Amino acid sequence: MDEAVKLAIAKWPNVPHCYGWLALDARGSFRMRDDAAQAANLTGDVIRHPALLGFIFRNYGCDDRGAWFFQNGPQRVYVELEATPFIARTDPKLGFVTHDGEPMGKISKTYLTGDGRLLLQSDDKIAMLDDRDLAECLPRFTLNGMPCDDAALTFWLASSTSSDKLRLSFSDNSVNIERISSEQLEQRFGFVAHPSRLSKSA
Repeated sequence: MDEAVKLAIAKWPNVPHCYGWLALDARGSFRMRDDAAQAANLTGDVIRHPALLGFIFRNYGCDDRGAWFFQNGPQRVYVELEATPFIARTDPKLGFVTHDGEPMGKISKTYLTGDGRLLLQSDDKIAMLDDRDLAECLPRFTLNGMPCDDAALTFWLASSTSSDKLRLSFSDNSVNIERISSEQLEQRFGFVAHPSRLSKSA
């Protein structure tokens, strides 16, 4: 967190939190959602300004409820999550990086949802892979030690009781892929996708 932000919080500790105005989409873009976007349940406009994005990245955090926010000076701006708190992308040198450009480090676990979304876990960080990068990962899938084609992967996803071992291999690492439903993500990984709902129930 920026030192100036810490000083602002200390100076103005009781600024009301902001809900609904900022979102992180499933491709790792932060979006500004004005009143019209919120009223129409739209995703909002992508934030592209490099300096503003850098400020958001440096001051992005999580409260004790699992709700993620951007600390904008003294005001906490909660983030609506389309997927997970972080979105991962492939990187030719670093393996996987999150939407803020930070390397994920060693991947300890991987998960695949029923609709084919790949999630990566490194320590306590969970990130859904940008769907545009999934095709790059598919050749790294193996099923029971053998290359896994589309038909075999579809069958594995549909067979929830199958004991076949699906794995993802990259660099010098190889990890099992677990099945998970999209509805389980928040509870399993301890995050709140829609903090605005918490504000309405408070």
